[in-house]
This record gives sequence, C-alpha cells and structure tokens, in this order.
Amino acid sequence: MPLIKLRGVTVDFPFTPYPCQEDYMSKVIECLQNKVNGVLESPTGTGKTLCLLCSALGWREHFKDTISARKIAERMGGAELFPDRQMSSWGTAATDGDTPTYYTDIPKIIYASRTHSQLTQVISELKNTSYRPKMCVLGSREQLCINQEVMRHESNHIKVHMCRAKVSSRSCVFYNNFDGMKTKIGDLPVDDIDQIVCSCRVCPYYLSRALKQHADVIFMPYNYLLDPKSRRAHNIELKGAVVIFDEAHNVEKMCEESISFDLTPYDLISAIEAVDRLLREQASDISKADSKNIFLNAQLNNLTEVLMDLESSINGFEMPANSQGITKPGSFIYELFQTAHVNSDTKTAVVEAMEQITGYLAGRPGVFLNTSGLQKVADIIQVRSMLKRSVGCFLYFFPIFIVFVSLSLLSWCLGLNLQRAIESVFAYFIGNVLSYWCFSPGFSMQELLRQGVRSIILTSGTLSPLSSFTCEMQIPFPVSLENPHVIQRDQIFVSIIEKGPDGVQLSTAFDRRFVPENMSSMGNTLVNLARVVPHGLLVFFPSYPVMDKTLEFWRVSLYFSLSAIKQQLPVVIDGYYDKVNDPNSSGGSFFAVCRGKASEGLDFADRYGRGVAITGLPFPPRMDPRVVLKMQYLDEMCKNKISGVKYLSGQEWYRQQASRAVNQAIGRVIRHREDYGAIFLCDHRFKGTEARNQLPSWVRPYVKIYDGFGTMVRDAAHFFRTAQKTVNPFLRPVPVRKEKESVWLSDTSQKAKTLASHVPSLKMRKLGEKTVASCTAKTGKAFMMELRRCLSHENFKLIMEGLQSYKTTDDLSDLLANVTEPLIQDHNTHCLLRGLYQFIRPHHKKEFDERCLELTGEGCGYKQEHSLSREEREALGQNPVNVRSEVQKPQTSIKEGLSCSSLLSDIKQAIGAEKTRQMFLALQAYKTSNNYEQMVFIITFYIFY
Repeated sequence: MPLIKLRGVTVDFPFTPYPCQEDYMSKVIECLQNKVNGVLESPTGTGKTLCLLCSALGWREHFKDTISARKIAERMGGAELFPDRQMSSWGTAATDGDTPTYYTDIPKIIYASRTHSQLTQVISELKNTSYRPKMCVLGSREQLCINQEVMRHESNHIKVHMCRAKVSSRSCVFYNNFDGMKTKIGDLPVDDIDQIVCSCRVCPYYLSRALKQHADVIFMPYNYLLDPKSRRAHNIELKGAVVIFDEAHNVEKMCEESISFDLTPYDLISAIEAVDRLLREQASDISKADSKNIFLNAQLNNLTEVLMDLESSINGFEMPANSQGITKPGSFIYELFQTAHVNSDTKTAVVEAMEQITGYLAGRPGVFLNTSGLQKVADIIQVRSMLKRSVGCFLYFFPIFIVFVSLSLLSWCLGLNLQRAIESVFAYFIGNVLSYWCFSPGFSMQELLRQGVRSIILTSGTLSPLSSFTCEMQIPFPVSLENPHVIQRDQIFVSIIEKGPDGVQLSTAFDRRFVPENMSSMGNTLVNLARVVPHGLLVFFPSYPVMDKTLEFWRVSLYFSLSAIKQQLPVVIDGYYDKVNDPNSSGGSFFAVCRGKASEGLDFADRYGRGVAITGLPFPPRMDPRVVLKMQYLDEMCKNKISGVKYLSGQEWYRQQASRAVNQAIGRVIRHREDYGAIFLCDHRFKGTEARNQLPSWVRPYVKIYDGFGTMVRDAAHFFRTAQKTVNPFLRPVPVRKEKESVWLSDTSQKAKTLASHVPSLKMRKLGEKTVASCTAKTGKAFMMELRRCLSHENFKLIMEGLQSYKTTDDLSDLLANVTEPLIQDHNTHCLLRGLYQFIRPHHKKEFDERCLELTGEGCGYKQEHSLSREEREALGQNPVNVRSEVQKPQTSIKEGLSCSSLLSDIKQAIGAEKTRQMFLALQAYKTSNNYEQMVFIITFYIFY
C-alpha cells in the first residue's frame, strides 16, 4: 500500500490517491493537529470514508510515535538513538502545544453515522486498510439483544426494563456468560465481535459497552452523541476525543429533535391509567402488601395527582380563534411543571417512581398495558432538568419554544381530515398537545464543546451551501472544504429544463403544482426523459401530496401505465430492480420524494440510477407551525445581532432547506468513480442565479440551461451514447434495504415508451440500443413515418425539401448534398440513407447505390433491371411493384402521397371520425401558428391515446 506524507504525517492509503483525496486527508489532519473543527464536503464516489479513516488513524499513529520518541529521548539522556536522524524529526505532538502528553492522552476517535447499516459499511472499509485499531460498536438493546424472551416485545422501553430485571436477577444466560469474562475484556481480539458472541454466547450489548473502555475507535449512531439522555445512558466520555460525524447532512435535524418533544393527551391518559391500574390492584388485594414490588398507596396517589395536574394545566389553555396555538418562551416549561408540583426538589422521586412502575408492569406476565406514556413523561422531566443545568438563567433567551396546539390544529397541520373520526372514536383523547421545540442545532454542538472534545469534524457528500450550514451549527469551523468529483466531464450531464415539450413552463410552485396543464407538461417531460435515459430513471417530487395527486392525474389521463400500487419500499424497489435488469425491458422509473429514504439512504449505483429528475424545489410546508416559529426565531436572532454570532434570516433558512433536499437527491446519480448519469432539474425556478449557486460545487460547472426541450433531449441522447462507449462501469450487487418508504413504481417500458415514440423531441433517439429497422424494406408512407420518428424536426424538413427539389430539378447531386450530412454522421442512420433508394428515379439508381456503398460501406441492392423505366418494365411484363419488393417508386409526390384518400380512410378506421376531425383541426392550427411542438402534443396525447 502506498505511503503518502501529508502535513508531516505518514498515511498508509490502499491506493494511489487522487488530488481531491489528498486535499481531503490534509484537511482532516489539519483539524486534528490544530485542535479545531472542520466541515468537509466530498461527493459520493470520491472515497470519502476511506480517506477519513486513513487520515484520522494515520495521525493517531503519528501522535503515539512522537510520545514514544520523547520517552526514548528521556531514557537516552539527550543522546541521539539514530545518528542520522534527530529525535526532533518525529514531530512536536509529544507536547501537543504547551501541554505535555502521555500515552493516556492519545485521543479516542468517536466515529458517528446516521444508522447502524451505514456503520457496517464503514467497518468494511476499515478492513480494506492496513490499520487495525481496537474498536467497538455501540448499539441499543433493540439492535444488540439476543435474548428471545426480551426481544419478543415490540415496545423498546419494555425491552429495557425486562433486560434490567433479568440482569439484576441473573436470569439471562448471555449476561451471565459476559459477567464471567469481564476480566478478560482487554485481551479479547476485537477484530471480529460476532465471532466472540457466537463462540462464547455472551451478551453483545454489555460486551460492546465493556469494550468501549479499551477501544481506540468507537462507532455509534450520532443520536447517541446528540441526545443528552442517550449520551448519559451509554456513559460516553468525550474529553479529549476526536468526534467525527459522517453523513452529517442530517445532523442539523437530529440536534433539534434530540431535545424536542410532543406531549399528547394520549400520552398523559395512558400514564394515568398505568398508575391507576396498579393502585386498584393493590387496593383490592391487601395480602400483597408485604411484597417487595408493592408501592405505598400514598406514593401512587401522589403520582396520579402529579399527572392529572399536568394534564389540567396543559388543557387549561383556551385556543385562539385562528387555531394557530399559543407560543411561550422556553423558560415557561418550568412554570408549567411547577403547577404539577414537579421541581428541582421532587423531580428525582417522581422519575424514579415512574420508572419503577414501568419496570414492575413490564415484568408481569399477561399484563397488556401501555406504559409508553409514563416512560415518556419521565424522559421529558429528565431532559428538562438537564437543559436547566446546561443553560441556567439564559434559558428564557434560548431558542426553545412551547407551543400549545389543539388536536384539531394537529390534524390540520398533517393535512388530514381526521378530526371528526378522532372525536367520535377517541373522544376522551381530545385536548391540547404540548410541543417543546428547539430551533437551534447549535445548542447540541456547543454541549459537545463544553464536554472538552478535541475536534469536531462534520463531513458528507452533500452539505452545500456550506455557509448556511455552519451558521446553523453556531460553533466555529476554521477548516472547510468543498471537494470536486473524481469523475470526468463526459460522465455527468446537468440540464435545467424550463419548459416541457409542449412549451408549458414547468413549475411546482404552490399556485401551479396542481394546474392540469402543468401536470400534463411534467408527464410529457418525464416520458421523454424515460425514453432517453437508459435503464433506471429516478424521479423526485417535492412532497408526498404533490407526488400522489400528480400520479393520480396521470393515471386518469392515461399518461403512464402504473404497474404498482402504493406499497412499502422493499416491495417496490425489488420490482424496480427487476424491471431495470429485465433484458426484455428498456428500463423503469422509480418515483419518490425529496427528504425521503430513497433520496438519502439508498444506493442507486450504475444502471439503477442513470438519471435523476427533480420535479421542483422542495420547500418545507410554509404554514406548518414549526416552520413558522423557526423562521420567526431566526428573524428575531438576526434582529438582536448578538455579538460574535451570525444567524441566517428566516427566508435564507427556508431557501436553504429546499436546496439541501435537492442536493441530497442529486447525490443518487453518481455513486463511484466509474459511474455516469444525467441530472434533470425540471422547474423554471432553477434558472435563478441563487438556486444555481446553491447546487453542489462539483455540479455547478456542468449546469446548462435549455430553452428548447428538443435540443436538451438531443444533447442528453448524445451524452449517453458517448458515455456508454467511453465509460466502463462495473455493476454492483443489489444493496440490502432495511428502511421503508411509500413510493410508486412506474412501468415506462411499454405503453409510455410507445407514447414517447411520437414526441418530436426524441427523434435523435439512442439508436445504438434499438437499431432502426431495415429502412430499405419499408415502402411509401411506412418509410416516411420511420424517417420522421428517427430524425429531428429540422433534419426531417431538410430531407423533405431535398426530395421535393429533386422531383422538380432531377438533380441527384443536389439531393445528395442535402440528405447526406444529416444521415451519415451516425452509423445507425445509414439505413435511412439507403431507404431513400425507393424515391430515386431509375436512371439515377445505379449512381445512388454506388454513393451509398462509398458513404456507408453498404449498397442498396442495385440490380440492372432497376434502371428500367416503368414503360420498359411493363413492356417486359414485370409488375413495377414487384421488381424489388422492398423498393417502390412513389406514384405521386411525397406530400400528395401522405394526404391521399387511402391514408385518410386508414386514419378514420383506426381512431374514428371525431378524432380524425380533431387531428385535422390541430394540423390546420399548426399552419397558422407554426407551433410544431403543440401540434404534435395534441395529436399524440389527446387523439391517439
């Protein structure tokens, strides 16, 4: 493996790195050496994970070596161990600034990603390097518990209490086995934890917690770091550690959600019922009073009173007439809980009582009682207490709000007409919802800094725009990087499509998204793209309502033949992969939404994602109370202008949310350095300078704005033809999919493909994949239809004019000058040139055959009798049509032939008299308006289909 030197640190990298990979590793080392934070963006496919691991571990080894060098120097009494190499050449990390360091000061690396499945991929990458650090993976009982009696329960908090009960009673064999080998934990070969678990039958949950103390690298989902309750539960020590957030595009959202909550009427009622259940049982059976699990009646009564007082306080607020809820500052939550007698003096006893009741009911066989509400209230009290310790008297100014929302408003916010059904079925659940929302992700980041971490590195393939991202984090990032991609120019095609093939402006703005003309134009656009893009096309909508209503419109209007109903993601995506891999199919389309699992958590490499179409800017719902309050908060922070802190305005944040969702969806198209694909931004608003500037830096150089749809399609077709010849992609196996999302699968391989064949913007289609049929075998109008289908409007018009001129002038040289250039540029259109043989007059056929042989390498099948005139053939008794079955001289001009009575009769028989009348009305309008695209659109979609 090549050794490379970066900022004085030797990094063992598995391959010869690209320049962008060296830049990335240099930035990582800079952060670690200078003990500063960094935000690093590097596109998917640039080897980001491998660079991150090698650079961080290489720096850690260098740090350890410098300490060893200092120890040796101390033992040598100042003498040099190696005469040709001074000890100072080992570096200065042994002092780490002004502070002397020791082996115990070597930083642990905490590597956090979004999910355990992503961490599994990271560990696989680590095994491809030469580094073998001690490591462990932290997980919850839900992921790691192997006790079937515990895992059969669905509720996570029930699993927690059952596990604790079995551990305390020593009734779990897996924990007992772990307990017996605690003293040997430091000597275990931690390269393969699964092997240890299988061979020793030990509990992986407690094993991972024990290995954490000895590990050099600790892997965990990043909610374990950001959620103060989880951080405390896992006893994560952060002082001096290097914290890396991979796939950090979701960190902002996770920071806010980790200390936010919604307390519903159902939560409080289920909590009260759990306490009442235990109180009634205890009162009905006095003989159980001596049981160690029994609680004092006074204690239970006091807990019931606390919960009922809290419920009354929340429901005591009268909702305003505008149904917008009531907003209070964050500090008001202490006043609210004080009305339920929960304060700093009583909170510990209240929380302990709630957890004991939950654990007691969880361990009782045959008791089916929902205790999630009781656990939720206990967690809320704990989070509230931790926040108070963190921010103290400044909580009033801190960006956490309490919002009281009635159930009717909650239903309205969800876009669901459920109020009547809920009131009739769950009438006693009606009440106010207490929502405690954090609007500053910087709070969680500042908490990490207060824990004494060495460096925080945020990295992802999609963090753009970086300036707004770092503003939201509210901590300094002296080191930043926007890496280019490792792909070449001929591997990416980016287009902004302002108008569809019918000339209608594309937009999913609020006032345009459900306009029939707009939805029709979007459908027409996607049909064209599905035909140009080989294999798989990913289509992302701004939201589920837009996707659902648009697909329903297309189904009714017969735009698409949708072969699947709304299903869970694994079912639908398997159908999509099957469609793409089917040799008898020309591809498939996968419909999803921005911010969904498909846009963030799935790998559509190679043929599964040759193209990505973004159908609009996915702005958050503008009237959502959470969005409204977030924007109000940011505007207030900008207005106050707190010294040294920069905030986004509400509008800047709103636009940034849409841009980041678009960038994340765009990241599906190029998944590795040998991949290639196209990006189609199907909304006129992408033309704006601001929208384009917020695209990823590696995408911006390739963006091209198209006013004409046909021009874009021809360029896209040329791009794919070139890429298929020059790029040699390797196909990866179908990835494992565990997350779920409701999406649609569109079957674009049959009816939609046939439909698209009539659309003029597809005439320069990818003939390399579907070779044009033997055009010399088509006669008369059949050949004209094939010619019209395969060529652009301009080239078809040029050839028609050449044939008309040839009929008048009888000048073969002039005809060849007109028809040769558009037909010999692509070898797939050579047969079209030879197909013109049937329109060549007998005395020119030999010369035309020779020119075709010269230009295309193949003649037209000339025979001597083809040079005979009609009269000469009739005199010889030959049928002029049968002289060569595939060649026929037209009896009349081309224009007359296409409008002859037999053709009109065929059309009437095929589509009926009324549609024939509509077709000729459209043709008549075309003569007046000269709007060719509109004429073809009307004929194709409203007559033939």
